[in-house]
Amino acid sequence: MKTLVVCSFKERCDGNIAPFVKEQMEALRSAGVECESFLVKGKGMKGYLKQVKPLKAKIKGSNPDVIHAHFGLCGLLTNLQRKVPVVTTYHGSDINDKKAFPFSKMSMRLSAWNIFVSRKTMGIAKSKKKCTLLPCGIDFSDLQLTEKHGVRQRMNLAESKRYVLFAGAFDNAVKNAPLAKKTVSFLQDENVELLELKGYTRDEVTLLMCAADALLMTSFTEGSPQVVKEALACGCPIVSVDVGDVKERTDGVGGCYVAKTREPIELAGLLRKALAFEGKTKGREKLLTDGLDNRQVAESLVGIYKTVLK
Repeated sequence: MKTLVVCSFKERCDGNIAPFVKEQMEALRSAGVECESFLVKGKGMKGYLKQVKPLKAKIKGSNPDVIHAHFGLCGLLTNLQRKVPVVTTYHGSDINDKKAFPFSKMSMRLSAWNIFVSRKTMGIAKSKKKCTLLPCGIDFSDLQLTEKHGVRQRMNLAESKRYVLFAGAFDNAVKNAPLAKKTVSFLQDENVELLELKGYTRDEVTLLMCAADALLMTSFTEGSPQVVKEALACGCPIVSVDVGDVKERTDGVGGCYVAKTREPIELAGLLRKALAFEGKTKGREKLLTDGLDNRQVAESLVGIYKTVLK
């Protein structure tokens, strides 16, 4: 089976592909699927329309059995050809954003199959046929098992401080850094420092999650945030607003808390509990139970591809 993966060009990413897409492709290859990629360069509908001819040329040259598009706009672009069936994954921003949602709806109607990464986005989309709930998985590694005190010196972090990782970059408006900073301000007398998750390699992010005392997510919207799953794999305690599928992913995991409100005082109280948690959480086991090892997700994708090809 041969699959062409269509996704946006990411200038700052290794191979110019978003890490979660790249890792999913590698898992598919391990499952016996031949994978190629087409990276969409350009922004907005006009930019994407300029990619129609190059995409059709790529399809003709690679002759895939199925096309897997990531995000609604890529799904719509890919469906402008009707020779090869298209499976589209919607990651959240393409559903939650009012400007992007109409394009995603058109993609849903045209795609042979639609994949949603969370129940919330699936509910907003109101898709009832030819659809699957399937969050993106993550790769599991021994690096995620690194103990906190063994990595702090390596990452130039003080043993005496308590570090809280912010789930993103401070300048990413969707991540809502002001709420995170306000939350941590309630713990200013407790030697707590908020770290911005920006400018690190994949391995460095993993080591930071092993070294940190907690991850804090305050986003306005999310789909199925990879950063939460990666933190779970590292056994890092998590405090989050009720966004995306965080509640489902952390359900029953000690040391992880989802706030009922977006009040910083409540988040600060939960963060204090998370900081008091000793050792690693059982997040890794929860991910495996949920079937979110990339190898498990790849098996599910192969099943979807086969259903489409029938």
